[in-house]
Amino acid sequence: MPTTEKRAYRKNLASQGLLYLGFEEHEIWVVNLSLSGLLAVLKVEPQVNGIKDIFNALQVSPIVDFYLPSMRLAGEAEMVRAEATEGGFEIAIEFRNLSYDTDNLLYSRRAYRKNMTAPGHIVFNGNDYAFNTENVSVDGLMIRMLGRIEVADGTVAKFDYKHLNLEGEVKVVWVDHDDISTLMGLQYLHLQRDYIKGIPNFSYPPLEAG
Repeated sequence: MPTTEKRAYRKNLASQGLLYLGFEEHEIWVVNLSLSGLLAVLKVEPQVNGIKDIFNALQVSPIVDFYLPSMRLAGEAEMVRAEATEGGFEIAIEFRNLSYDTDNLLYSRRAYRKNMTAPGHIVFNGNDYAFNTENVSVDGLMIRMLGRIEVADGTVAKFDYKHLNLEGEVKVVWVDHDDISTLMGLQYLHLQRDYIKGIPNFSYPPLEAG
């Protein structure tokens, strides 16, 4: 009697993208894609240290960030398989936190926003406020604070965010309120560091797809 194997439908395609692994962005070539994940070739420099770095990064954490500009997909995924090949690695990843870039913001050079929830502090008019991040990028933060906080767009404030070892000054870009909290978009002005470890850029498209 025939049986039906319950596997997600996979579409064969040839598309390029970016993968953030080991605190570096790597180019990938997507072989096929399904609703649950994708199979791709990860291109690395043909050096022993490069291969070792990839495996070491996977041992620390199998969670990676990815960006597929031609399909406007970005988010987090878990790498479930990686096999060394002559051209790099053949990798299989399963989507964990997927977003569809309907407005094509990434492709128009706005930085990738990584969903991340962690506490921090910000100072407005001499008062210290606690916040939790909604997402983080190389350009700024989206934060949420309890209560209604009245702050004008363009306000400059000092902040610290220990989760990524960030501190410095930010500018309030926009403010929104609901019944119990205040949501803010913040843009970095001055940071104590130039490089934000753990947050990919993804602010430019990779090589021409197709």
